[in-house]
Amino acid sequence: MLKLYIGNKNYSSWSMRPWVLMRQSGIDFEEVMLRFDSFAPDSSFKQSVLALSPTGKVPLLVDGDLVIWDSLAISEYLAERHRDKQLWPLPAAQRARARSLVAEMHSGFNALRRLCPMNIEARLPEVGARLWAENADLRADVQRLEALWEPLLASSGGPMLFGQFGIADAFFAPVCMRLNSYGLPVSPAAQAYVQSISRLPATQAWVQAALAEQDFLPFEEPYRQQR
Repeated sequence: MLKLYIGNKNYSSWSMRPWVLMRQSGIDFEEVMLRFDSFAPDSSFKQSVLALSPTGKVPLLVDGDLVIWDSLAISEYLAERHRDKQLWPLPAAQRARARSLVAEMHSGFNALRRLCPMNIEARLPEVGARLWAENADLRADVQRLEALWEPLLASSGGPMLFGQFGIADAFFAPVCMRLNSYGLPVSPAAQAYVQSISRLPATQAWVQAALAEQDFLPFEEPYRQQR
């Protein structure tokens, strides 16, 4: 069976992507959660991951003797291994568009990542309002999300970007969690998409597990002193 190594569900946005993808798509896997005690080289987390992968990061997918790191590489492997799941859209043009979106999400939106780290259990609308007012690059990132999402939702009829849930939606799931936690303003169409992602059974399962962790990690908390 496939084995997926992840970090804390409350904080690990990178881990959320393949987990939600596999869970929502009905791909069987065993979950191994490695707690974020620290990211120092001698931390338990780093030592556990480095025993499996040279990057020392999660997520990691293990299939027998094969170890795949990076959420995009994992998703591509799953798409090839489970062609029946249609994790990418079938039409070539849509598939290219979906890959473009995923690549942009994978390497971009730096202000949103930096200023609004994923924190599912936190409700930080006051922080979000301050960050929104003070940071033009954050506003630009959210406007870019709207520009990406809205035409696709209009053409597909929703509720997912390409009609059927796939890799692109899984990659934007942590973004939706950020928009929820920080109360960032988005257009009605974008908000409807955030709600659709939030209502997916896999997303709800991830969120419930994140809330159950009750594991406050100060180095992941730029805006809170305690739970």
